[in-house]
Amino acid sequence: MFNFNYYTPTKVIFGRKTEEKVADLIKEFGGTKVLIHYGGGSVVRSGLLQRVTDTLDKAGIAYVTLGGAVPNPHLSLVYEGIELCRKEGVDFLLAVGGGSAIDSAKAIGYGVTNEGDVWDFYDYKRQAKACLPLGVILTIAATGSEMSDSSVITKEDGLVKRGYSSDFGRAKFAIMNPELTMTLPDYQTACGCTDIMMHTMERYFTNGGNMEITDSMAEGLLRTVMTNAEILVKNPKDYDARAEVMWAGSLSHNGLTGCGNDGGDWMTHKLEHELGGLYDVAHGAGLAAIWGSWARYVYKDCLPRFRRFAINVMGVEPAGSDEEIALKGIEALEAFFRRINMPINLRELGVNATDEDLALMAHKCAVGVNGAKGSAKLLREADMLAIFKASR
Repeated sequence: MFNFNYYTPTKVIFGRKTEEKVADLIKEFGGTKVLIHYGGGSVVRSGLLQRVTDTLDKAGIAYVTLGGAVPNPHLSLVYEGIELCRKEGVDFLLAVGGGSAIDSAKAIGYGVTNEGDVWDFYDYKRQAKACLPLGVILTIAATGSEMSDSSVITKEDGLVKRGYSSDFGRAKFAIMNPELTMTLPDYQTACGCTDIMMHTMERYFTNGGNMEITDSMAEGLLRTVMTNAEILVKNPKDYDARAEVMWAGSLSHNGLTGCGNDGGDWMTHKLEHELGGLYDVAHGAGLAAIWGSWARYVYKDCLPRFRRFAINVMGVEPAGSDEEIALKGIEALEAFFRRINMPINLRELGVNATDEDLALMAHKCAVGVNGAKGSAKLLREADMLAIFKASR
């Protein structure tokens, strides 16, 4: 195992009607003028936004609102939010929604509190020195952004999708009511479950440092998400299944499942970022579409981990060679994706990529990781292109 730092300062308030506590929490963390940042119409149609503003009105907390956060959140809206916060004297951010609203709010917080162009942080040119304090009312279990240090933004010019991580961007509090996820389309629920699993697997398939307790927690989390994802296919209103998935989403990306290893592989995410940037696909679906091709490309270089995954997570019988067991594990996970109606290749994702598109994505991915990245197997541009081609 390797040395590690584990930092999770976010206060979690979990369960039914917990959104009613939002005003008290904002006051607890010093907020006096709030930007409520949210996505599309679902927050409005469900009445959640109205309930939040009514609560703040009753508590005497001033606020302004900014909607419009979309999947693969746009830099242009971040710029708009920065300008609005500065104009209105906002001192606290409240993201109401899923990962897109949270990630966009984090970027706004960096932009308000740091000089220069906020994109510099996502373009790896410099590091943030502060962020406006942020609270979250979570409506989608997926990205784990409510407890993580990371956010992902898409720059429309050039269709560049990049992530940035900083402890300054960690939320002060996260309100998690599983009932708020019940209005999600089935496809988005499945995308969220996939993203949660991928956050865990990115840290699991490594060649550097392992701890039995970390591995066991990661494997248990994966089994739990799979079990409850299939329950939600049959009964989307199952509160307990929603709760299991929602809490798993936070634990999958707050650092817990990476304690003691080398930080993870992350190449499935990096490859998907290029898919999301160019084709604007749902993040979880993009991950499912690329994972099998990535796994088959790297598994021989990380064989003990793939064997363990096959047996401990996918329930493969430990009979045959290690390679046979590993491949059965990959096939079993793809079968699970199919059962929850997730794609396992670009064609099923609805992406008809040309050779030129694949080469462009591979090149942009290589640039984004400074030439090479990966723990299961170190990947360079030629490797990235080979995985993209195999995923068609």
